[in-house]
Amino acid sequence: MSSRTTSFSLARPQLSRPPSVSSRLSFAVSTVERGEGTGENAPAQQQIEEEIAEIKRYEDFTTIDWVQDAAQERLRRKARRRKHAGFLDNTKTSWRYKLWESYDAAQGWIVVTLIGAAIGLNAAFLNIITEWLSDIKMGYCTTAFYLNENFCCWGEDNGCDHWHRWTGFEPANYVLYIMFATMFALTSAILVKSFAPYAAGSGISEIKCIIAGFVMKGFLGQWTLIIKSVALPLAIASGLSVGKEGPSVHYAVCTGNVISRMFDKYKRNASKTREILSACAAAGVGVAFGSPIGGVLFSLEEMSSYFPLKTMWRSYFCALVATAVLAAMNPFRTGQLVMFQVKYDRSWHFFETVPYICIGIFGGLYGAFVIKWNLRAQAFRKKYLTRWAVLEATLLAAGTAIICYPNVFLRIDMTESMEILFLECEGTEDYQGLCDEDKRWSNILSLALATVIRIFLVIISYGCKVPAGIFVPSMAIGASFGRTVGIIMQAIYHAHPDSAFFAACQPDEPCITPGTYAFLGAAAALSGIMHITVSVVVIMFELTGALTYILPTMIVVGVTKAVSDLFGKGGIADRMIWFSGFPFLDNKEEHNFGVPVSAVMTNDVVAIPIHGMTLQSIEDLLKQPKYQGFPIVEDLATRVLVGYVGRTELRYAIDRLRRERAITISPQARCNFSPPAANAVTPITPTVTINSADFSMSSTSVDFSRYVDATPVTVHPRLPLETVMELFRKIGPRVILIEHHGRLSGLVTVKDCLKYQFKAEAAENPRDDREIAEGYERLWGVMRNVAAWVSGKIASVSGGRIRLGGAADERVVLGRGSGQIMDGDEDVADDDGVELEFR
Repeated sequence: MSSRTTSFSLARPQLSRPPSVSSRLSFAVSTVERGEGTGENAPAQQQIEEEIAEIKRYEDFTTIDWVQDAAQERLRRKARRRKHAGFLDNTKTSWRYKLWESYDAAQGWIVVTLIGAAIGLNAAFLNIITEWLSDIKMGYCTTAFYLNENFCCWGEDNGCDHWHRWTGFEPANYVLYIMFATMFALTSAILVKSFAPYAAGSGISEIKCIIAGFVMKGFLGQWTLIIKSVALPLAIASGLSVGKEGPSVHYAVCTGNVISRMFDKYKRNASKTREILSACAAAGVGVAFGSPIGGVLFSLEEMSSYFPLKTMWRSYFCALVATAVLAAMNPFRTGQLVMFQVKYDRSWHFFETVPYICIGIFGGLYGAFVIKWNLRAQAFRKKYLTRWAVLEATLLAAGTAIICYPNVFLRIDMTESMEILFLECEGTEDYQGLCDEDKRWSNILSLALATVIRIFLVIISYGCKVPAGIFVPSMAIGASFGRTVGIIMQAIYHAHPDSAFFAACQPDEPCITPGTYAFLGAAAALSGIMHITVSVVVIMFELTGALTYILPTMIVVGVTKAVSDLFGKGGIADRMIWFSGFPFLDNKEEHNFGVPVSAVMTNDVVAIPIHGMTLQSIEDLLKQPKYQGFPIVEDLATRVLVGYVGRTELRYAIDRLRRERAITISPQARCNFSPPAANAVTPITPTVTINSADFSMSSTSVDFSRYVDATPVTVHPRLPLETVMELFRKIGPRVILIEHHGRLSGLVTVKDCLKYQFKAEAAENPRDDREIAEGYERLWGVMRNVAAWVSGKIASVSGGRIRLGGAADERVVLGRGSGQIMDGDEDVADDDGVELEFR
């Protein structure tokens, strides 16, 4: 074994030569099994573990401990084997035991099957509702009001007599379009603010942290699932430049969390639940794009920091079930899983590599530009607009409708616009003269204008307090730009058909297919904004089924990736994690700090000695919220490390002691934290030893030894910080203790590592944000002046009966958005998302 791997260990009470890493990990598990789950105490032991797990489930803004969860899963299996030992007949395995064993082994597959079916049903209903709400802004069906335009005019390419516009007066239709969009956005924002604030946004950034072990109570709850499913179609139909594919991942993971909680195997084990959540993320992308394989690769590439083979198979199966149910529902009655699914029967020419590279460059530049300015818009929103989240979403929808209606490519739903832009011109409908040569240059101007306007709207819309994704808006932007390039290439070919550049073209066949350029532009923009590669290629292949366009897609995505990396690593989801201050160690980043972990660790650690502390002192420590656990040492002078006890376990032990003891224990009772011997059977409840008949005297002692973890993860102070960060990623402990020759030197958490990382990055790339802050103030001043002018005009017209405002001078300044890891004691609004508490 290399010296690097032998530099860390699982702490033991002895100071002898430490054994290997694998033996210490196995010791951690075997200690739990031998000392805490044997004999008559097994049922009570299981009850204690379940009660502690239930408490941890409701601890918000903490991280799970993967090492403890792995040990508890082994303990659960052993306890179940003992519980069902009565099924054995004459040392032969009975059929009942075999049946239980088969059910326990298949429980994971049963869960992912139920989850996949639920996700597919939800996706089908959301597609149907979204299409109807999007079309109702334009008109209605006279035969059946509940039909959208496609179903009302089934079999017709360019509308029918049954579909009517609201009025025959176009300005009135314009006003009705704006009113519908505003009403939809207002309803969506009110639902989110009133019932489930976590339903706002995309949710991908938070889910990445949750799958990595972060706990956010309520983010994957039942109310979030309901409100996300109801408010998402309203937000999409409002015309805001947001998509449903990102939120599809959120409601899919919410579905998985709600269903998996019905099974004890996942209800009591947070790490096992996160394997199911990875599968749900794959299913969410699978139903969003009709791409089950692409969904699995997306979960592997973007969502999961830990993705074993078992999880990959379950992700594949969950995505398969979800897409199969969606296909069975057939929401569009065309056999397509998504509206913009398309087939290409033409090949491409080698000379087209040049425009393909241009499209790839655009994708990288688009991603870098939108990420930079959207983060600034998010910072402005956090600082000034938090109080007016509903008003902001409503005004954004109204403004978007006003701007977009005159442009034929912005007026319609983004998925519908992609369907139109992806299509070949021959043999299909001609939307607004898109394939008409006489309107070629006007279409180029309209598409270019649509691209620029959509980019601006995405920057200011993504992050508002409605369910909002960025996948489809980015793809729509890329599609409009790609179609523009395709039309230009087609115009050049028609102007110079005999040029040597086009020598590969056949004279009797169309040479340039603009729809393929739109398809590749969508792939480039999606790759640029999310910084993903392989999953984008597979998703676009599954959308088209065209093997011939895999190589062009790979070329475009490769160029996009190269350009994106020039402007920094990490897509918008990773940047939002940094912006929000979540404790997430990205496994995509490589660091070379050149410092030992002692430069980062916390030195002033509050430790608990084995003997000597009173019960009152322990309770005083627990009243301080910044401590999430305490190292156990032999004494405070030598600080020889013997174990670790978590805050949750210690609080639970004291509460259980007071609950089960009829006589009050003296606050001066002495506490014992000696870890149990390897073969000892520890007591189930805290043991009270009485040396006198008087319980109130200090001679009483309380034994908390069974709650002490005798094998916490420990490292040497000189171990490189990069290796410690790898330990957090690969092993997943909540805290790592630092010991030198068996003596406690300090401790380090993920937050400590990230704080140092941010400081190091800030030192390497110093910047002055004063100009940005001044720009924010000027913009806020302009907005206040405009609001005051509008309020005054309304008051003047209404004769003073209607007054707007009243709180315009108030401002909420939040402590977030600077990329700092939060401590959780910032003064923030209740509906402003999530913050970290002391960890």
